[in-house]
Amino acid sequence: MSVTETGLPAATRAEYCVVACAEAWRGDGEVLASPMGTVPAIGARLAKLTFSPGLLLTDGEALLMADVPAVGERPGAVEGWLPFRQHLALTATGRRHVMMGASQLDRHGNQNISCIGDWARPTRQLLGVRGAPVNTLNNPTSYWVPKHSARVFVERVDMVSGVGYDRAAAAGPAATRYHRIPEVVTNLGVFDFETPDRTMRLRSLHPGVTVEQVTAATGFALTVLDEVPLTREPTEEELRLIREVVDPKGLREREVPA
Repeated sequence: MSVTETGLPAATRAEYCVVACAEAWRGDGEVLASPMGTVPAIGARLAKLTFSPGLLLTDGEALLMADVPAVGERPGAVEGWLPFRQHLALTATGRRHVMMGASQLDRHGNQNISCIGDWARPTRQLLGVRGAPVNTLNNPTSYWVPKHSARVFVERVDMVSGVGYDRAAAAGPAATRYHRIPEVVTNLGVFDFETPDRTMRLRSLHPGVTVEQVTAATGFALTVLDEVPLTREPTEEELRLIREVVDPKGLREREVPA
């Protein structure tokens, strides 16, 4: 195992994913961070402890946390009450940045978490659309996919739960006012939609991953730069916070095994 200059074990793939998720909230200011999944939850806490101190974090129920407890632990201090109706108010006015999962995601950022197969007779029933339409049309929505594969990244989703750039544009200004997909993070790399036609682009590769691996695991043609940079390294302080403060039980390594 390689080590850093100070003797710490080098960052694992899971820790690169945590940092990439944290970066989704960089510069967001005082908005509600709503991470869904273990790695995004660690990432949001890391962002608040470092470069995005204004983020609001909840306990997953109805409280705003005044401190940053480890994942799975109760807050030691509470700064406010966030009942469901107030949570909806934040969503409807764009003052939240959610990071959701995706059972399917297409080149335009349309997401499916509802069913696999024909809607009238699906082969798999999933969660249902849940809050995905409201999320994607009313506040920034990023995505976390722990297992990048062509089963997830498909040419066309079987059902639209979260709205992508093409459908938002077709619906007009009312749909595009707050619609934004800042990034998609997977166990292989980081992706965005910063292309002229708003289709998915490979923004960075996690160390040890090749462009060929990513394209082979993607069911549509990605925009790929001539030279794709690596996902940024965690700093020594970020590694300490991840390992000792936010996720001392190492839950991240279960979601993204080495």
